[in-house]
Amino acid sequence: MGFLIGLCVYSLVLLASVTGSRADATQHPLSGRPTGPRAGNDTLISQKLFWELEELARIVDISYCVGTAGLGIQKPFSCASRCGDRDFEMFELVTTWNTGPFLSDSCGYIALSHAPANPRLILAFRGTYSVANTIADLSTIPQDYVPYPGDDDDGTSDFVAPTVGVPDEDAPPADPPKCDNCTVHTGFYSSWLHTRKVVLPYVSEALEKHPGYKLVLVGHSLGGAVAALAGLDFKARGWDPHVTTFGEPRVGNHEFNTYIDDRFNITANHDDNKLHRVTHIGDPVPLLPLSEWGFSMHSEEIFISESSLPISLADVHYCNGNEDPHCIAGSDEDKPAWGVPTRFKFWQLFFAHRDYFWRLGLCLPSGDPRNWGDDYPGNNTGDDEEAISELNEL
Repeated sequence: MGFLIGLCVYSLVLLASVTGSRADATQHPLSGRPTGPRAGNDTLISQKLFWELEELARIVDISYCVGTAGLGIQKPFSCASRCGDRDFEMFELVTTWNTGPFLSDSCGYIALSHAPANPRLILAFRGTYSVANTIADLSTIPQDYVPYPGDDDDGTSDFVAPTVGVPDEDAPPADPPKCDNCTVHTGFYSSWLHTRKVVLPYVSEALEKHPGYKLVLVGHSLGGAVAALAGLDFKARGWDPHVTTFGEPRVGNHEFNTYIDDRFNITANHDDNKLHRVTHIGDPVPLLPLSEWGFSMHSEEIFISESSLPISLADVHYCNGNEDPHCIAGSDEDKPAWGVPTRFKFWQLFFAHRDYFWRLGLCLPSGDPRNWGDDYPGNNTGDDEEAISELNEL
């Protein structure tokens, strides 16, 4: 079953890309602006945070060039995507990683931004087009979350976290508090265990050379889940990560998400918080795996209420608590028990799930073949409805 779903999703990737080459970039998911109770959230984010999220969306979009046949990111910082944007002129590629093609693997890059006004060490975690296959196969297999001690890899089987790349012996030891009754998604957790062995030495070395640089983690889709787990690990090592995710699925149970909120010291002052989870109306991934399977969301959600690109400041709202009914959780009201919700349509993985300030995931100039060289799209040509009809027939 998982294989068939994955095959269907792969076919839709190709169709969505082809459709994108002839339609306008304002692809309209079927769901529009929130109505009823979801229309009541008027807490808009600041202009400063809007610009920050827009840039982070471009940064994580570049990660889709890693692991793409014939493409990639080259030093100092060039790729087939947005690497040439003016904002990235002072970026320096540290390394890329690609541990493999499966759920328990991961893909992304590490870069330094030497901009004097905002120096950063950035880890960008790529998502995957096999998200439907992932959720179908592994959403019912949570495992205990045990933050690892200083010798974090001792006692971890090589099957769960095989030795990859350089050893992490130079990274500071982890000393996290216990997480009582916490469980996490097995696949997401294994993915971080794989990734950790690759990235820790580079992060440790870069922070030692550039102690004043802000540590920034950003991830899209499954990469968002791995970024959240990485943020917990980094905090346990005494580092100060700032984590932003786009379209992050549910990673663990209620106790685990409470642990995330506590570790990041989430407060009502949203601007001061160092963890943000961005969701988009119509995106099914933040609602999966289902709550009936023991999964829930962590707090600091920022909700995009506009269904189509471009997105303006008036479309982006702060949310309250872990599952604000005015935000993405409000579209989960009619979910059936123990099954995939009827609202879950595969085409949404390539429209609502990818439209976070930009269309993510294509590794193309400007991130969208319909709009090479332009910042934002023009008028809709009407091909969206035709594309949706074709996708629903598959």
